[in-house]
Amino acid sequence: MAIILTIEDDETTAQEIVTELGNHGFTVEWARNGRDGLARALSGHYDLITLDRMLPLVDGLTIVSTLREKNIDTPVLMISALSDVDERIDGLRAGGDDYLVKPFASEEMAARVEVLLRRRNRAGRQTQLRVADLELDLVGRQARRGDSVLDLLPTEFRLLEYMMRNSAQIITRTMLFESVWGYHFDPGTNIIDVHIARLRRKVDVPGLSPLIHTVRGSGYTLDEYR
Repeated sequence: MAIILTIEDDETTAQEIVTELGNHGFTVEWARNGRDGLARALSGHYDLITLDRMLPLVDGLTIVSTLREKNIDTPVLMISALSDVDERIDGLRAGGDDYLVKPFASEEMAARVEVLLRRRNRAGRQTQLRVADLELDLVGRQARRGDSVLDLLPTEFRLLEYMMRNSAQIITRTMLFESVWGYHFDPGTNIIDVHIARLRRKVDVPGLSPLIHTVRGSGYTLDEYR
């Protein structure tokens, strides 16, 4: 059964999370502050982390961004009383996989945990993706095009992984919002356009056949034959 790390300074909220996830059969460890939580999370042996946005000593954004910089891809469910769209975007851009606003229903929190774990388990069955001369190493967290290693940020890596898993298909903005950023609504920003543009500059360098294509009015596709 999965081992989950809960990083939460509010004891009442922490006990609610620990109890609910324990009732679902998970083993849950609790870190009371950001410094302790980061130290534990860096071990990389947890299957998932629930992470409060506002923490003493080290804040939640710093924790998740540090994990991604260290290429630790443990799924992170961010939990916060900060409900503004910009706050959610900051959490997801930092490397969070989903965002839950306080106060929350325990059943919804557990359901989101289960979804993230299922997503991780499906991804774990495949260790390498390839489209034309583009390769993605899911274990080493490295992307290559031909003989060149691509320097990808964590969000760019997740975006490329999703597009490669769905290569030759039209990928809508809604699909990207839900699967890469964890949104179930359109935040009304150009976040997808910005990340697609950055990813395209790294993947489709001059002299190579373009792989990332815009499908006008529909979305995007990653395809060597388009």
